[in-house]
Amino acid sequence: MKITIAGIGYVGTSMAVLLSTKHKVICYDVDNKKLNLIKKRKSPIEDPEIDKFFKTKKLDLSATNSPKIAFKDSDFIVICTPTNYDPSTNQFNTSSIERVINEVIRNNNNEVPIIIKSTIPVGYTKKVRKIFSYKNIVFSPEFLREGSALKDNLYPSRVIMGSKKLYAKKFAEILIDAAELESDKIPLLLMSSNESEAVKLFANTYLAMRIAYFNELDSYCSDKKLNAISVINGIGYDKRIGNYYNNPSFGYGGYCLPKDTQQLLKNFGDVPNNIIQAIVDANSTRKDFIASLIIKLKPKIVGIYKLAMKEGSDNYRDSSIQGIMKRIKAKGIEMILYEPLLKEKTFFNTEVVKDLDVFKKRSSLIVANRSHIELKDVKDKVFTRDIYMRD
Repeated sequence: MKITIAGIGYVGTSMAVLLSTKHKVICYDVDNKKLNLIKKRKSPIEDPEIDKFFKTKKLDLSATNSPKIAFKDSDFIVICTPTNYDPSTNQFNTSSIERVINEVIRNNNNEVPIIIKSTIPVGYTKKVRKIFSYKNIVFSPEFLREGSALKDNLYPSRVIMGSKKLYAKKFAEILIDAAELESDKIPLLLMSSNESEAVKLFANTYLAMRIAYFNELDSYCSDKKLNAISVINGIGYDKRIGNYYNNPSFGYGGYCLPKDTQQLLKNFGDVPNNIIQAIVDANSTRKDFIASLIIKLKPKIVGIYKLAMKEGSDNYRDSSIQGIMKRIKAKGIEMILYEPLLKEKTFFNTEVVKDLDVFKKRSSLIVANRSHIELKDVKDKVFTRDIYMRD
């Protein structure tokens, strides 16, 4: 089959590599830099499994910025474009999805099935079907982690389609067939579009809730001089709670959790709730608490160690440490930043120090959301709430 992937980010790149092992896949994007990397068999995202596939697998994979080439005669079109949260409208900005649908209509006359993988509000699929008078649009949520997106596609926890129509089942079969996990071990759930959209938002909000919960536990332990490791280990052996998503941090962040929790809260509207609002509010409360601890130490120069959310990730969008930076800067405390991902000399009016040794020497206090072995020699300078040395 010819399958077009629109949007070459974490979701799109991993999806393109997965499907190109068995089908003809065309990547479509307006970012020529990303397209050129695909053509050179280099990953535009940090993902060791994708790097491995580019080196070892025969992939029927091409890339273009031409809508005509991308969408003409496609059997399926998968939209993976970004839907960032827009604070001015208090919901996702879905304009990138609508632009792609317009291009599809202009360049494909067969009402080709469109699979939306971008995260969207509840009710969005029904709305765009009506707006474009286009029936064959379905939402299929993805459940990928940064740094292991392809692996999560190869070994999916489940495949969900927001439709029970034949084309939706067919695409689900394509995903399952391309996976390395045995098909009988991959749950397939077919449901309404609204239900599939709700699954995505509620799943990520639950994960955000766990992060917020253990962060508040850590705040309590810090204030009351308790050993957080002892408390977390003590409750984690209960199998109903488990030993996951329990490592304290400066707050949840990244591509998904901040925007998905806010969108779900928006979707609630007049529906009574306490927990969802609390999850959103808890992230700001945690950052306030962490910043207050740092400010009380009265550091002369605060060194911010990396913006990225976790090891092996190149994503620092909405990273929690940026919230800490803003709060510290508001108090007039001098800051410097060490982040190898940045080529710029400054980041939000903060000097970027390229040399790690120089960064260590200049910093009177090093603030790290996630600690690292390369800070071992200056551990007495390091402020972190990372107690397990893992993500």
